[in-house]
Amino acid sequence: MRVRFILSQIGSGLKSNIAMAISVVLVTFVSLAFVGSAALMQVQIGKLKDDWYDKVEVSVFMCPADSLQPSCAGGEATDDQLDDVRGILESEALAPYVSKVYLETKEEAYDNFVEQFGDEDWAQAITADQMQVSFRIKLVDPEQYEVIADELTGRTGVQQVQDQRKIFEPLFLVLNRATVLSVGLAVVMIVAAVLLITTTIRLSAMSRSRETSIMRLVGASNLFIQLPFMLEGAIAALVGAALAVGGLWGAVDYLQGWLADQITWVNLVNTADVWTIAPILVLVGILLAGVSSAVSLSRYTKV
Repeated sequence: MRVRFILSQIGSGLKSNIAMAISVVLVTFVSLAFVGSAALMQVQIGKLKDDWYDKVEVSVFMCPADSLQPSCAGGEATDDQLDDVRGILESEALAPYVSKVYLETKEEAYDNFVEQFGDEDWAQAITADQMQVSFRIKLVDPEQYEVIADELTGRTGVQQVQDQRKIFEPLFLVLNRATVLSVGLAVVMIVAAVLLITTTIRLSAMSRSRETSIMRLVGASNLFIQLPFMLEGAIAALVGAALAVGGLWGAVDYLQGWLADQITWVNLVNTADVWTIAPILVLVGILLAGVSSAVSLSRYTKV
């Protein structure tokens, strides 16, 4: 009997404030969609770092014949200097940091150059003798680039130590800023959702003040009086959360199908990632309803 009464009160409240209930659903949907987008953006950044940082190398470019670098004052790097650098890279001191060392000769550098730029007119004037020898170093931890740079930068015969991670940093910076923007918009929308849910519950409580007064007179508990109003907000917020999850799932599924054949070198977020963050969105929806209910009901249905 009590459950039937509570359900009837919920239905009555939703019907009498249908426009406000729809508004709560929509604003919750939009706010949680931004929250979910920010979470998926961070998942995508994590995947990019896992994929690309695992592939990047540290390149140690040895001195060519015409370099103006102070460390190249003696001219092109000699065989002794090459052996010296290789010895450092393969030493016991750097063993915990260096996974693999590969020497790229002038001929190999030229072959790679021709493969990338051979069709360009300006590339026809380049010869193998103009290339420079370099070491390609695979690190155990790509974040430990500074260890190699400190050991080799400025050493005689070494022109430059280059970390390929720096190529990707601007991209990650843009993605992180996009995440911050999404979070900022999400916070604004969540505040709007709290205010709207609070207003909806307040109007519902005021419109049924007569019923709540009678319930107080017959000895109904505070929880029994407040429960229908709390569930109204929770239902609206959960519907909004469900729409947010569905919208994100549809967007990711569409983008994944559209971009999968065009961008094969990127491990994109997928629908499984959406389901991973779905409980978080539902929890945020429940918290929205809980906070809003606590604010409203503390005044308008207080025993």
